[in-house]
Amino acid sequence: MTSVPASEDSGKQARGWLRRIWRGISVPLVAVLLAALIGAVLLLASGANPLEAYAALFKGAFGSPVAIQRTLEKSTPLIFAGLAVAFAFKAGLFNIGAQGQLLVGAIVAAYAGYSIEGLPAIIHAPLALIIGGLAGAAYGAIPGALKAYTGAHEVIVTIMLNYIAINLTDFLADGPWKDPSPGNIVARTPEVLPSAELPILGNIPLGFILALIFAFAVWWLLYRTTLGYEIRTVGLNSSAAQYAGIRVARTIIVTMAISGFLAGLGGAVETLGIVGRYQPGFNAGLGFDGITTALLGKTSPFGVIPAAVLLGAMRAGASQMQFDAGVAKEITDVITAFILFFVSADVIVKKIIRQRESEDDKVVLSRGWGGQ
Repeated sequence: MTSVPASEDSGKQARGWLRRIWRGISVPLVAVLLAALIGAVLLLASGANPLEAYAALFKGAFGSPVAIQRTLEKSTPLIFAGLAVAFAFKAGLFNIGAQGQLLVGAIVAAYAGYSIEGLPAIIHAPLALIIGGLAGAAYGAIPGALKAYTGAHEVIVTIMLNYIAINLTDFLADGPWKDPSPGNIVARTPEVLPSAELPILGNIPLGFILALIFAFAVWWLLYRTTLGYEIRTVGLNSSAAQYAGIRVARTIIVTMAISGFLAGLGGAVETLGIVGRYQPGFNAGLGFDGITTALLGKTSPFGVIPAAVLLGAMRAGASQMQFDAGVAKEITDVITAFILFFVSADVIVKKIIRQRESEDDKVVLSRGWGGQ
């Protein structure tokens, strides 16, 4: 019997790892490049220089320590929102409601941040974060329970709950929780107390560090715990999971609650670490951008991080591009939309790079009405 040399075996393992890495990053990478190419064509059509515009975009996102800080601030809520959407994907659930859960978490964290007095920062800030996350979890559990016990499709329910959250938070910010400062006519809450603020460590927001920690925690939960195995099994085949003894209804509710908790944390971090209060409009679109972030990151907890940084960099550098190159900053929204299109329609990208789809690449976004 011929033995395989250890060096040859390790070489095969290394090639296998490289193939898996390429399989994971090829579609998002090509999607970004194609979107940037289309953006360049649009810039040329508008009379702008694409190289000058993209250079200004990069300068605004990474050209100085302040620019990097701004990029990380823009990326932080996107990481949380992306984790929320990606986590629900693992159970075959399409959490469109991350926006509503993020808003609820943001305003409840703001209330905890300005109304609870007399606590040291080491207690007040974590407490406000947790309260915001729990508010998002409670809001996320609603569509989970309706899905589990009535068969109501989570996409329809979460879209409706988004509208409820938008109007509810607007009412609170312009009503009982409105800033009572003399002369204030703006719908917003009072500023959070200094003890509830999330500090900036050098040029790195503490919220960004927390986002990295939670990305690892989500990965560990999904791939190193029994609950994570149950969530992934339900996502692959709920009927087989039920036959195996997994309580599918409970798993769906827990998954949506954890997803809502992550989205609520994103809103809380935005409030406590960046804005300093809740004000309608500051959080606009973050939850929906979480869908783009999750898909661009291939629904991987670690893939969400570079995807969020990319989108955050585009947001942070858009104003600099407008100032230096005279380009409307909305072009970054167009590029983001094309990235989402190419990632979602990954068959087009795989045709271009001639990559075959494996079972590991398939993402179950949602099952049909009533779990079918």
